[in-house]
Amino acid sequence: MTSIKIFDNCFLELCLKFKIMQSEKLIQTLLEQTRLIINQAEKLKSYDLKTLTWKDNEFSWNMLECLEHLNLYGDFYLPQIEKNIKKSNTKSETEFNKGFLGDFFSKSMLPKEKLIKMKAFKSKNPLNLDLGRNVIDVFVNQQIKLLELLNQSRNVSINKVKIQTSISSLIRLKLGDTFQFLVNHNIRHIKQIEGIYERCIIPEIQKGISDRVSRL
Repeated sequence: MTSIKIFDNCFLELCLKFKIMQSEKLIQTLLEQTRLIINQAEKLKSYDLKTLTWKDNEFSWNMLECLEHLNLYGDFYLPQIEKNIKKSNTKSETEFNKGFLGDFFSKSMLPKEKLIKMKAFKSKNPLNLDLGRNVIDVFVNQQIKLLELLNQSRNVSINKVKIQTSISSLIRLKLGDTFQFLVNHNIRHIKQIEGIYERCIIPEIQKGISDRVSRL
């Protein structure tokens, strides 16, 4: 799996520095990032189950568990987003003004040079579940749904439509912030999957080279 290059550097700087941005610019960038995420997930279908379920240790996630973690979040947020878009009578606005909490949550998901470990909520932790390859299809289908919802959000206010968080029913984020959080969260764990793959495959490559050398 090649390294994922989802972030446009200029847009990333914009996200970090400014609280106000063009609504269409945000939506279009999230659409592009989600399409790249789908492409990366599709590549996982070519991996055998041994590779998909390889893990560093008994307490770490394998590739399928990373995707299932994202699927659990998708199960929570996507139906809620769809419902709130459909029932909203708000109008779209030119500018999106990030909320304080939404901005904080979104930034906390951004991939760093060294991925900072974060403890998953028990309800969103798929550790040691008996997972099959269908997890990949579920994830891809969720991302296709996310594309649809991003397009639909052009017809409402991504400032005024609010989405309940998985943390508490009392905490609600702007729709634009919720989209940004979800996409950043997806990017974070796709990057984690890349790291797992590299740690899984490099020893196999080294073993193959060593075997060939020993036969010389």
